[in-house]
Amino acid sequence: MNVLEATGLAKSFGDIRAVDGVSFNIAPGETYGLLGPNGAGKTTSISIVCGLLESDAGEVRVMGELMSPRTVAPKAHLGLVPQDLAVYPDLTARENIEFFGRLYGMKGRELSSRAGEVLEVIGLTDRGDDRAKEFSGGMKRRLNIGIGLLHRPKLLILDEPTVGVDPQSRNAILESVEVLAGEGIAVLYTTHYMEEAERLCDRVAIIDEGKVKAEGTRRELVQLVGQNDRVSISGTGPLAQVALTLGRITGVTEATTHEQRVDLLVENASGRLPELLASAAAAGMSINGVEVEEPNLEAAFLHLTGKALRD
Repeated sequence: MNVLEATGLAKSFGDIRAVDGVSFNIAPGETYGLLGPNGAGKTTSISIVCGLLESDAGEVRVMGELMSPRTVAPKAHLGLVPQDLAVYPDLTARENIEFFGRLYGMKGRELSSRAGEVLEVIGLTDRGDDRAKEFSGGMKRRLNIGIGLLHRPKLLILDEPTVGVDPQSRNAILESVEVLAGEGIAVLYTTHYMEEAERLCDRVAIIDEGKVKAEGTRRELVQLVGQNDRVSISGTGPLAQVALTLGRITGVTEATTHEQRVDLLVENASGRLPELLASAAAAGMSINGVEVEEPNLEAAFLHLTGKALRD
């Protein structure tokens, strides 16, 4: 059974259609990304999924239970880490965690033990007795994630958790998310950082102007827009003849020359690279170097939306 099923979600604010027919599902242990620019509808979708906002149409089910602002039981399965920090600055990291734990009905040894486990997951064990107001922005965000994890949710929702944090904290956050997915927690991750989606997400929905433009694994999204691998072979020799020779090889869709290199578009370049290099050498090329660049989500996003991610 999927942890989350969202079907046909829609929400308007006056004349603005913030979410328009958004559907997706998340399985246990899967990290699912909502990738899109600011204003794409990611946070509104998250608010509906969490039961914080009533949708105009569609439905959300968490562990098979219908979610809405009026339901209580399915919310117990959620851990929400919002964009805005939700920690008390005058409490220590451990006190913050235990305070929210008591709100979840946890107490005694169970709460104390779990607080220690969470501090370890988020990399703050050695700062557990320090007040949150002494933390950097990145450390506060990590504490925010720990609070969301405390009650062992089935679904952890992270709404752009690395915005405005330093590189070290950002990497710590990403590592924590990778650990959680390995423990079987379903993760819904919204971001407008392409590299985060590529690193973390098993599947990605590209969302723009309130609509899901495409969904799938990184490879599926790239194939959807017909992108091939790029191969650049640098060296000397009769490059025009080399390009002509390589262009005849099965799977090579384009071969051009640029100064001291031959540039190729190739289907599954890693599997064809030995043949390409052997053919280039046989055609008289003295090879100095090879670069292989697989297509990425940036290319897919640009193709599907007609704009760069940060626009």
